[in-house]
Amino acid sequence: MKRILTIQDISCLGKCSTTVALPIISAMGVETVILPTAVLSTHTMFKNFTVKDLTDQLIPITDHWKSEGVKFDAIYTGYLGSAEEIDIAKRIFDEFGGDDTLIFIDPVMADNGKLYPAFDEAYAKLNAGLCGKADIIVPNITEACFMTDTEYKEEYDEDYIKELLAKLNKLGAKISVITGASLSSGKTGVYGYDSSTGEYFIYQNDRVDATYHGTGDVFASVSVGALMRGLSLKDAFALAADYTADTIRETLKNPEKPWYGVDFEATLPGLIKKLN
Repeated sequence: MKRILTIQDISCLGKCSTTVALPIISAMGVETVILPTAVLSTHTMFKNFTVKDLTDQLIPITDHWKSEGVKFDAIYTGYLGSAEEIDIAKRIFDEFGGDDTLIFIDPVMADNGKLYPAFDEAYAKLNAGLCGKADIIVPNITEACFMTDTEYKEEYDEDYIKELLAKLNKLGAKISVITGASLSSGKTGVYGYDSSTGEYFIYQNDRVDATYHGTGDVFASVSVGALMRGLSLKDAFALAADYTADTIRETLKNPEKPWYGVDFEATLPGLIKKLN
């Protein structure tokens, strides 16, 4: 069985980060080891949430793993809340990475043309440096723009996406994938570039007119889980894109329409069926 280490926070209520990654990747038949950077009472879209920072625990935990000879087939990072956590993630890549370990980074920090409130442009540059150590990165358009000093555009064409990918490639990642890339009306999906082959790849599905917190975490978790199950790059991202869209559609059926996350639990059986 493959083993993934995921490094991100835990929101006790609110479906995102580790609360999404652990059940989804485990259900896909991949052992999931967690390294929580913080514990929050809820995710940050709630008011008056509590947070316990765990940065000081990350090195002691990983030092213990080293003493036990623990190895990982993939290391997957999501939301990292500080420059110190980015530095620790780099150290973990160096200590636990290798030719047989996939480094998969979702540089969670921005959307809709704006950085999240906790971050600034200096943080974006640090995240760009982290992405340079990755095999695969999956920024959205906003994150790609901040990491590459590119003007954010609400309306764009394929040349704009290719320009972003070319700039991302210069950061050092082997494969860059832009999420939320919409190249025709009513469609959205992913557009990627593999620097080892010089090939672009694209997958578009029907856009679902709804926005929920944590869908990027769902997409990234399915992607890395699928890659560990042996799916090709294109098939893994197509599966992740379709599953994310299916899960949004399922959530829209919920009379409570929970704004704090998607009902991925209801769609996991279908994901497993597709895998098998």
